[in-house]
Amino acid sequence: MRKKRLLWIAPLAIVGIVAFIALGGEIVLQLWNWLLPPLFGWPALTFWRALGLLALCRILFGGFGAHGAGGSGLRRRMEERCAKMTPEEREQLRQRLHGRWGLGPSTPESAEQ
Repeated sequence: MRKKRLLWIAPLAIVGIVAFIALGGEIVLQLWNWLLPPLFGWPALTFWRALGLLALCRILFGGFGAHGAGGSGLRRRMEERCAKMTPEEREQLRQRLHGRWGLGPSTPESAEQ
């Protein structure tokens, strides 16, 4: 029974992915050709150039991999590290960040204001 289900799911997933990519390319194509040539005089795009633009934007701005609640976990790891610090260590970190990058309050008293 499991093999029969897999035989239907795999091709269906491939068709779904191709359809999703084609739809995204078509949306980019239509939006580009509707807005940019009349506004700025830029040339109209073909479907393949729109798909390339979509891929380029995904690489530059979207990245690859899982996004969402987990993300890279950097914030969670930093919060865990700060939770383990003593108040003196937190104050030293705060001073270092303020001195180097100008981030955060320079003293705990200014954070309360």
